[in-house]
Amino acid sequence: MNAPAPGRHHADLPLHYGRVPPWLANRMATLGRAIVEAIVLEYGKGELLQRLSDPLWFQSFGAVLGMDWHSSGITTSVVGALKRAINPISKELGLHVCGGRGRHSRNTPRELLQIADRTGLDGDHLVLCSRLSAKVDNTAIQDGFSIYLHAFVLSDEGEWTVIQQGMNDATGLARRYHWHSKAFSSFLEDPHTYILGMNQGLILNLTDQQAGQTRQGILDLAGHHPVKMIQEIRQIQMPRRHDVLAEDIDLKRLGSILAMAYEQDLQDFESLLLLPGCGPRTLQSLTLVSEVIYGTPSRFTDPARYSFAHGGKDGKPFPVPTKVYDRTINTLRTAVDKAKIGHTDKQKAIRSLHDTARRLEEGFTPNDCFDQLIEREWKESHLFGGKTVMTDPGPRRRKRAKGDERQLRLF
Repeated sequence: MNAPAPGRHHADLPLHYGRVPPWLANRMATLGRAIVEAIVLEYGKGELLQRLSDPLWFQSFGAVLGMDWHSSGITTSVVGALKRAINPISKELGLHVCGGRGRHSRNTPRELLQIADRTGLDGDHLVLCSRLSAKVDNTAIQDGFSIYLHAFVLSDEGEWTVIQQGMNDATGLARRYHWHSKAFSSFLEDPHTYILGMNQGLILNLTDQQAGQTRQGILDLAGHHPVKMIQEIRQIQMPRRHDVLAEDIDLKRLGSILAMAYEQDLQDFESLLLLPGCGPRTLQSLTLVSEVIYGTPSRFTDPARYSFAHGGKDGKPFPVPTKVYDRTINTLRTAVDKAKIGHTDKQKAIRSLHDTARRLEEGFTPNDCFDQLIEREWKESHLFGGKTVMTDPGPRRRKRAKGDERQLRLF
């Protein structure tokens, strides 16, 4: 897999309040664990850490887990799900998740020292890395965002990724920062190869390679003002609106997935997955999960697309289809468990979903039916156990068909 450009990345997100209900939090942890194990089995621990340092992959991962695709809450919820999923099997995986939001972030040094005692890593060095990454984003980079979430994910070999989030009270935005230990050599000399964000004017960046004299001047108490400079930057800024619109999504990619799921002979996919009863709606979700596991960085430029795996907890773009979610978990969980003992048929079948959808994109032209797609998901939500944080939408007007879904030919 080709890695994105190294360094520190950030993503701007609208603040979003609310809670993750237990029925979703438990599923997020279970599916998150299965996806993590699948990536580690296929590519290794380092690949997972590298992906977590990619803001677009992280956003896509959270959307597949059923979180609102664009909001600040995705960070806290996904970090919490990862901590619940990974830490109970950390000895087996060789991975650990420390920190979190608020008081949990302040526990990071203690957690790192405990892990160091068990693994033989240099705990003092890990604590220093944790503190320095937070200080750089909160103090050395003065861009108006104050850090309130700090998560430190590391392997038994000492490789790590930091995910942290800051808040700007003036703009009502949260900003997420990502670090990867293998992507830079110094905390104080340009650890950010580039920053993903919109040029918002002059900021104070004491880690820039041009700020060496400024740093020295501060150390010498010379009283010189920092050099005014800023890199030209690009932004991953999520819209403040909550709805998912066609403009947020690569319709060619989404359309090829729906075409594969709904316009092929269902028996072909039952044979492919070795799972009788797996219908088109489940294949739609499994294909998007497959892409999160096996896709390359270029596949994650439209994170909103991944909300079409399992919807969103607030019903945007549609309620979470809990029955489909559970089938996805069971299929992936079975594939991972069998792969651990050398039986890789199901693992290969899941990977082939991503490969097939990618091939279908060549020459594929989507129809203008995006609104109809969302309308149909809402209309049929009750068939799939649709839930939101507010209520279970709609009465169960008829029984769910065997297998799981009716045909949907919107693309």
